[in-house]
Amino acid sequence: MAVAKPGPSGPAVPASSDTAVATPQIQLLPASAEGALDAAEEAVDLLLESGRAPGDVLVITTGEPHPWAAHELSFGEASYWAQHDARDDVFYADAAVAGRAASRPVVVVAVNGGAAAVATTALPLALGRAGTLLIVCGDPQQINSVLGAGV
Repeated sequence: MAVAKPGPSGPAVPASSDTAVATPQIQLLPASAEGALDAAEEAVDLLLESGRAPGDVLVITTGEPHPWAAHELSFGEASYWAQHDARDDVFYADAAVAGRAASRPVVVVAVNGGAAAVATTALPLALGRAGTLLIVCGDPQQINSVLGAGV
């Protein structure tokens, strides 16, 4: 009886291994600039309903700040960023300060207006901050032109 010897029949480390550097999955939710924030809210609700921990989610806006961010900033930047550092809840950041935000497993971007250059800067930053999933809500043509065709 012949015994098969293990050989180099495939990759030694599966692609899904934690040691592999993976690009986050990208999901595009088509929305107008006026509807992007609502689409982002719906995405966050679905993530939380599916069992995602609130502290796993970062939401970035390119236009008007999310109402939560505006409210929390009214108490001062120190309090606002302390909530970010605590990682207890979904954190909302304007694209202008998103570079200060730490990576999270899921990043949701609402392309809800602002100058085109803001989205051009925010989307690659968001991709770099997303651990496993990047959800982008906005105009598909604009998003594809920044992140690459076919997103």
